Amino acid sequence: MPAPMMRYVSGMITQPNVVSALRSKRAELAGQIDALQDQLREAMIQIDHVDCTIRLFDPDIDLDEIRPKPLPPRHHAFKGQVTRSILAMLRTEGAMDAKAITIRLMAERELNPNDKTLQKAMQKRIGAALRNLRERTLVQSEAAKNGLLQWQISQQYPALHVDKLPFLRENDSREALS
Repeated sequence: MPAPMMRYVSGMITQPNVVSALRSKRAELAGQIDALQDQLREAMIQIDHVDCTIRLFDPDIDLDEIRPKPLPPRHHAFKGQVTRSILAMLRTEGAMDAKAITIRLMAERELNPNDKTLQKAMQKRIGAALRNLRERTLVQSEAAKNGLLQWQISQQYPALHVDKLPFLRENDSREALS
């Protein structure tokens, strides 16, 4: 079988598949730029509408004094969100180990499960939430054969419904978990 055809381009030898892959990557990035420009245009329209509404209520306001609020990273969660998700998961799935909970929660929140740094951060957050729930006797853990702890809803609360717990309401979003 003959070797793939090589081209000489300004002092470098290139292969057609490398150029093809780079063209494909460039097209992908150009598409991302177009989508981001559309989002930016939509956000500018929305901020103009909000500015007009603010001026209806306060015509003398200096809108430049309102500083932009930075967006939190995608993996941040509002207070109680991780706890609610864990309890809902244990309620529907039964006993699970922290690693399985981490993988399910990352998939549920559309986070990259192959990002080892993010996975470790999520596992720490989930471990802390599980220990907190155990201290409050809402969940219990026992050692499994694989050496990991199996977590489940406490026997004291077999009919635990996440929606009925006042300290885990969906609208409680005052601060983000770190």
